[in-house]
Amino acid sequence: MVGPNNFKFLNEKGNLDEVGWDGLDREKLWRYNQHYFDDLTAHNAEERKSWHSDLIEKWIVENAPFVGTGWESYPTSLRIVNWIKWHLGGNQLSASALQSLFIQLRWLNKRLEYHLLGNHLFANAKALVFGGLFFENKEANNWLQKGLAILEREVREQILPDGGHFELSTMYHALALEDILDLINITKCFSGKINEEQNKQVSNWYDMAEKMYFWLHTMCHPDGEISFFNDSAFDVAPSISELDAYANRVLPTKLKNCKYSEVYHADSGYVKIIKNKSVAFLDVAKVGPDYLPGHAHADSLSFEWSIGKHRVIVNSGTSCYGNSEERIRQRGTAAHNTVVVDRQNSTEVWGGFRVARRAYPIELQVLQHEHSKATEVHCAHDGYFRLTGKPKQSRKWMMDEESFFIEDHVGETTKEAEARFHFHPDVKVCHEDNRYAGIIQLPDGTNMQWKIIEGVPRLEPSTWHPRFGVSIPNICLVVKLIKGESRINFRYSTS
Repeated sequence: MVGPNNFKFLNEKGNLDEVGWDGLDREKLWRYNQHYFDDLTAHNAEERKSWHSDLIEKWIVENAPFVGTGWESYPTSLRIVNWIKWHLGGNQLSASALQSLFIQLRWLNKRLEYHLLGNHLFANAKALVFGGLFFENKEANNWLQKGLAILEREVREQILPDGGHFELSTMYHALALEDILDLINITKCFSGKINEEQNKQVSNWYDMAEKMYFWLHTMCHPDGEISFFNDSAFDVAPSISELDAYANRVLPTKLKNCKYSEVYHADSGYVKIIKNKSVAFLDVAKVGPDYLPGHAHADSLSFEWSIGKHRVIVNSGTSCYGNSEERIRQRGTAAHNTVVVDRQNSTEVWGGFRVARRAYPIELQVLQHEHSKATEVHCAHDGYFRLTGKPKQSRKWMMDEESFFIEDHVGETTKEAEARFHFHPDVKVCHEDNRYAGIIQLPDGTNMQWKIIEGVPRLEPSTWHPRFGVSIPNICLVVKLIKGESRINFRYSTS
């Protein structure tokens, strides 16, 4: 909230008296945010206590039960949690607000999002646990038991053995970690209401939170923020520093910052390579769960790369949801650092959250060279098998302390194939005189060199989307494959 009746969501402002609680003058995601009440637990929320109290009462009066966006199950779930957090944080829900909260829980209990599953059903179950602990009666106890039963299944399903969230988005992983920490926190507050059997389930969340914490840190750039794979953007989930502080408050052991760990996440399908100041994140994953790829991008065999605190090569991010052409473009292969074949997407993304035929990784190898101390990763995918000639995209990455080498193959029968490398907007990129080599200049003035060993390069404008509602111009280096092959080498100083 930026005023008593003023909001700013997705970098777009709106006055409640002008835009109301519903309507087509704001997109669906903006409306969802309007009904979440996230500001009740935001930075310096205590300074806006009177705004929050008034807004809760206004919402009750102006949102008739069971009507409109605000009563859909997902925003209802998030609002229930935020109202309870606000009350437990030293504020006071009025009698009318407590009555509304109870009605919202009763309504939600009959409308859980089994048809959507994933983070939606998780949020529903979390809200039932919060409400079941908060209220004192038989109905509330039933909500608690139901919420815990759903979470018993969904935590095992959604959190992979390596700690990654199964939708394979760093942003949604951070949100899921916050959910687990919230559940640990609320069960601590109401420990007397948790029976012995339920306490065994709760105790498992502690180990799960530690695995998730480790996974998230290893998928962060040296600048301390998330990498962009699938639907990901800044300022939707809590920041890494906020999650660090929260985890260290509610977990019994102090957790280490592990972002400098080189790792292969075998279950989620990401490899992180570190050579001195050079850090790369490689996507050798599926696009997501087969039955729930709604937040998937066609980004197979893409990667991101940093030197020191500076991001160098970046996936294009996410600035919008919905069914627009821009949403489709941002999910498409060309918006990522991988190979586009015959101008097709490696995975067929359509609509706002739909996927048809999708790529699967094959032939993965992760090799360590003891003599050169280089890390070498090979992987391929079958996403283009649907095209004439069934081209197989395969890629090799090799990094040592002086260079980062990338080699691509798609087969000679392919009509057209291009490898794309999107640079961070703060990075300057130019050709040298011979066109097949050039300079990369980082914001601190450090110069690196890129050189095409095989392929035909060109530089073209693109855009980067680090936040919803944000589009920043950047440069993309496009390398046309020759006879189905391209090779590029980036040389840098790590002194």
